Amino acid sequence: MNHALQPNQAVHEAALLPRLIGLVDHHRSACPAYARVLDAIGHGPARRYSQLEELPWLPVRLFKEHPLISTRSEPVAELTSSGTTGTGFSRIALDRDAADRQRLLLTATLEKLTGPRRLPLLIIDSPSAVREERSSIRGATVLGVMNVGREHIFALNSEQRIDADAVERFLQRHGHATFLVFGFTSLVWTQFFALAQVRAFDLSHALLLHTGGWKKLADKAVSPQEFRTRFRDATGLFRCHNFYGMVEQGGTIHVESASGDGLYCPDFADVIVRDPHTWEEAAIGTPGVIEVLSAAPRAHPGHVLLTEDRGVILGIDDGEWPGKRFAVLGRLARAEPRGCADTRPETLPEALTAALSERGDGAQP
Repeated sequence: MNHALQPNQAVHEAALLPRLIGLVDHHRSACPAYARVLDAIGHGPARRYSQLEELPWLPVRLFKEHPLISTRSEPVAELTSSGTTGTGFSRIALDRDAADRQRLLLTATLEKLTGPRRLPLLIIDSPSAVREERSSIRGATVLGVMNVGREHIFALNSEQRIDADAVERFLQRHGHATFLVFGFTSLVWTQFFALAQVRAFDLSHALLLHTGGWKKLADKAVSPQEFRTRFRDATGLFRCHNFYGMVEQGGTIHVESASGDGLYCPDFADVIVRDPHTWEEAAIGTPGVIEVLSAAPRAHPGHVLLTEDRGVILGIDDGEWPGKRFAVLGRLARAEPRGCADTRPETLPEALTAALSERGDGAQP
């Protein structure tokens, strides 16, 4: 991935801030429920912003409870989150422009890793799972990655077990030159790595992209570093990139560098880690709650979100690539982040509930 021309963090933030301010104004005028929230937390139209950390954020949980929409165009798709916390699903309605924008942004980010030429793609998933979950973050991510691949082969059968013959045929045909492997982290480890280790596959030409599923691996005591090291030692695979994203900011992924020194933001997005007690921006090296910012969402107000994930900023302009590098530490113990901008945390639920209940479900009229 060539980041030689990537701007440093200060230049990046200066370019991103006006784009996000424009989205605050766009969603204020297009989504009455969002406008009421902004008014309730003291971010009226006259408010001015000079830094990314000053922008008003929404707890991502709101998308599990209210249909926040900023488009009058007919939705062409509705994406749902994984719902891993057992507290419901986010439902994100996309119009045609939003769906196309997400696809183009995801493809552009991935092409910085894969190059402009589409690579043979081995998908560590099953076609039945993708068909059944194409409206979920799982299905949408697989379909998105397929845009940068060709001659796609699914490595799992309908029982979610590895199809050894299919994998071997793929490697016999494509394993002599650069090829792409993609899957969710737990499946890549439990299914693909287990087979590759037993059969001593040569994966030295592979580019592995993987995402999600670290909780299942943590239960098996497999760390991200061990994941990379054991793949390299057993198969020769050295190009391994994890990425982080969510359905509420579809098309936006934060990609791990080749050395594994952290996750990095694309040029249209950023992250902030906030102290969960004060909601101020945490210092480098201090864990907190991850806030994600992206210029991608236009059909729903998902441009500045407080997630339910813990993370830490590892450094700024001091890593393999320019910009912020960060790590995701896992889910919050009680995944109920509260607060927005400078609103006091203890009063936020009442402020948001009152604002969103003025028109019932918070949808557009």
